[in-house]
This record gives sequence, structure tokens and C-alpha cells, in this order.
Amino acid sequence: MEPLPRLYVPATLANLGSGFDALGVALDLYLEVEAEPAQEDAFLYEGEGQVEGTDNLIRQGFRAGMAALGLNPPPLRVRAFNPIPLARGMGSSSAALVAGVALADRFSGGRLGREGVFRVAAQLEGHPDNVAPAVYGGFVAALSDPLLAIPLPRPQGVRFVLAVPPYAVPTPLARAALPQEVPLEDALFNLARSALWPAALYSGRLEALREACRDRLHQPRRAHLMPGVLEAIEEALRAGALAAFVGGAGPTLAALVQEGQEAPVVQALEGYRGEGRILVLGIGEGYLWKET
Repeated sequence: MEPLPRLYVPATLANLGSGFDALGVALDLYLEVEAEPAQEDAFLYEGEGQVEGTDNLIRQGFRAGMAALGLNPPPLRVRAFNPIPLARGMGSSSAALVAGVALADRFSGGRLGREGVFRVAAQLEGHPDNVAPAVYGGFVAALSDPLLAIPLPRPQGVRFVLAVPPYAVPTPLARAALPQEVPLEDALFNLARSALWPAALYSGRLEALREACRDRLHQPRRAHLMPGVLEAIEEALRAGALAAFVGGAGPTLAALVQEGQEAPVVQALEGYRGEGRILVLGIGEGYLWKET
């Protein structure tokens, strides 16, 4: 079997503020993976973080994809370059799982298809809000039960300014900060604003995103894990951002801005990023293959 073209899987942001576990978007920053048949598993890794051994998320996704087809996974030599910051709320684990399942789809001659890749990866991840945009690209609304993903319109002329602090917020710790029950008024607050996201994207009324991104369910309850995050969200909005929210479980803070308006938002987020970094990225595509 010939080596495959290079696979690109985007970073993603989940939640978008009000759409907890339901909304996500792909970013123009890609995990790159090459694979070819081998006598035994091998894994070469470059980029963010430290990934050891062959029992990593890419390989786990590959095994799961092959198992879904009733096939035995062959040994692979995998080379990965990962520019996505780890444990920063930018979907690095989802990108790796989607990459593995997409490899299974390619090695099987496309028997899973894009929808099958989504289903297998979402079941592995446990929730679809990062997986869905990694598969389909752009903005996506997703459900876990029943498993469903619907792409949303992609606005033109916008970019994300991301403030990435130097520390990690592990997802289990962020999940543990959430209560099992919330006040009805908070639930209603988020329901109304999460409905504004698709309405604003379909109508082109992007000014409504300023309200659509507001949240009472998860960001205030996780704020102690990300010092200054709530204040930084407000600073980004005052600086002209269309929307501002915590990416996934954090600590990355994402601000959606009109192209050409990045500078004041970058300046507003300098304090929050601290010794971390600022990234300015466009909206990404779903996973794709390119000839090397």
C-alpha cells in the first residue's frame, strides 16, 4: 500500500460562550499527519507538548475507526507535527482523534465517510462540540444524543484573536468545577443566547454575537481556574470584538473580530495572556488531505 497524502486536522474552539457542549468552530491551525504501512507501529512527533509511545490519541482513533468497520488495524509508521497548544481549550485531543479515524477511513478506501469519521470520533471524545468542527469545518451546532452535527454559515471578513496563557486547565478539573444543577434563570439566559448564534450567522447580523456569546453556565464557575478571564472578556468587547469567550475548558480566550480591527483587541488581551502568546487565526476547514 502506498503512503497516504498528508492529513490536516484543524484546531477548534468549543462552547462559544453560551453554547455549552453544543457549538464549536474550526480554526486555521492544523495538526499535520503522515502515515504509511510498516512492520510495527512507530510514531514520530514534533510540535507542541510531549507525546510518547505509539498508544497515543491518533493511534487510538485509528484503532476505533478500523474496529467500527470490523477490520484489524495494520501497523503504521505515523509522523505528526502539532502546532495546536495542548490543554489550552483549542481542541488538540479532538484533532488527534479525528486524525486517527480519518486515517482508518482512508486506509479502508473511504468506507466510513465523513459522517462515519464524525460518529466514531465523537463517541471516543464523549461530546461532539470540538469533533464536529474538526470534521466539517467552520461553525457547527452539534448534539451528543442523538449524535448530530449541522454546519452553520461562515461569515466573511472575520478573524479570531486568541490569548493563550502559559498554564494549562485540564478538562477533568474544569468539568469538576461545574454544578449538577443550575438556576432556571441561568438556563434560560443561555438558551436564548445560544439560539442567537445561528440566527446571527444566518442573517449576517454579526452585531448580535456580542450578546450571543454571553454565558452564565460554565465560564463564571470556572473563572477561578483562569484568573482575570471574565474581566478580559469584557475588555475585548469594549475594544471592538464581535464576540469574546473562553475556548472549550480554557484557559484560551477567543475574540471574534472584523479583519483590520485586530490591533485594539490584541492590546486589550495582552494582560490576560501574560507570559503566554497571542494568535490571530482565520476560520478553518474540516479535515483535508493534500498531496505532499
